[in-house]
Amino acid sequence: MDTDSSEFSSLHVLLFPFMSKGHIIPLLHLARLLLRRGMAVTLFTTTGNRQFIAKSLADSSVSIIEISYPQNVPEIPPGVESTDGLPSMALFPPFCKATELMQAELERKLEVLVQVQPVSFMVSDGFLWWTLESASKFGIPRLVFMGMNHFASSVSKAAFEDGILDRAESDDELITLTQFPWIRVTRNDFLSTPSDPNSPAAELFMDQVRSMSNSYGFIVNSFYELERVLFDHTNSEGSPKSWCVGPLCLAEPESSEPQKKPFWIDWLDEKLAQGCSVLYVAFGSQAEISPQQLEQIATGLQESKANFLWVLKEKESESMDTQGFAERVKGRGIVVKQWVDQRQILKHQSVQGFLSHCGWNSALESICYGVPILAWPMLAEQPLNARMVVEEIKVGLRVDSTRNGMKPGFVKWEGLMKMVKELMEGEMGKQVRKRVKEVAEMAKMAVAEESGSSWKTLNLLIDEVCNKK
Repeated sequence: MDTDSSEFSSLHVLLFPFMSKGHIIPLLHLARLLLRRGMAVTLFTTTGNRQFIAKSLADSSVSIIEISYPQNVPEIPPGVESTDGLPSMALFPPFCKATELMQAELERKLEVLVQVQPVSFMVSDGFLWWTLESASKFGIPRLVFMGMNHFASSVSKAAFEDGILDRAESDDELITLTQFPWIRVTRNDFLSTPSDPNSPAAELFMDQVRSMSNSYGFIVNSFYELERVLFDHTNSEGSPKSWCVGPLCLAEPESSEPQKKPFWIDWLDEKLAQGCSVLYVAFGSQAEISPQQLEQIATGLQESKANFLWVLKEKESESMDTQGFAERVKGRGIVVKQWVDQRQILKHQSVQGFLSHCGWNSALESICYGVPILAWPMLAEQPLNARMVVEEIKVGLRVDSTRNGMKPGFVKWEGLMKMVKELMEGEMGKQVRKRVKEVAEMAKMAVAEESGSSWKTLNLLIDEVCNKK
């Protein structure tokens, strides 16, 4: 047993992820980092999410406690317990607000749990604002897990503190941030902020902000070397403090090669043997793409002459002629209409570009595997992620757009074709490919056991929280 695991072996941590794959998976990775230090880990989730979590952690000692997601929530279809199952992201506010009805059951189960094994601290998702009150009742420090990078949260905070967005004459006007004068943003970059301050979504947002500001601190899925200036700026301002402990995706053990490879990995192997580079195309599980936009994407990929692997959601594939498209691009493009192991694709040597929505998990995975990004943000804080990827750390390009804001609006096939060619063959593509390889090395060094900045930061966090109790 190493020194870390003996030092922390008496500690017990609670994890409570929000009910969305993109929020659950990083906390499962964090669970593994805590287990490697000899700590006990208990994870709360809903009945409908238990199977996915239990399967992911089957080889671990994590305890899982179920809490029932409320039934008969207006607008939410029966049985939906994850944002992945919502028919529209317009239902996100009522879905999220309903989690508050789980508070009483959480506290009943906490009351039993703390009698059996005292709790050192809780890490819960920022969307689960009410867990701060529950943790406080039992004297448990609550840390907020941020599903975003520090750039997005710092830029958002700076923009609203300075009130600069109110001074913009249009949604697309570039405005310089007072606190970070090298960064320019537009109102269009802030998609996740409710426009009506009196709406239920705005009330929910303010509840979450208040809860975060009264919590012990933030755990951020990033690494110090990537966002040094912004981390130092935030932590110089006092509390709540931020700790960067990522990239959390590198904490997950590499899955062993399955005996039977999926057909898309066989296809990538063929492309590698032919000496061909491949563009990976995926827009996450939440984005809603119109049939008209899908048609433009298909034409842009077809006309780019690039080799590509495009992952489509089932709903999307129903709105286009995938069979006809597959025939037209046969030999250099494939469409996959099922769940894929994204990391397995990104680490494949043939994959040399990623056309992505810039969800932070996807962007970070791409960075970790040294794959440059063609950024096409669609919702939430993704425009800010895209600004970071393209302008701040320079590991990607953006889809062709007439806008200053990072969210491009409707993209025509000619513009997409142009930027796919630039990423895969052009001079700018070579530059970002070189840069992302350098950043990938920094990411691996950050999580190195004992010596990495993120490894050390997590140890410091545990020491600080537990010694201040």
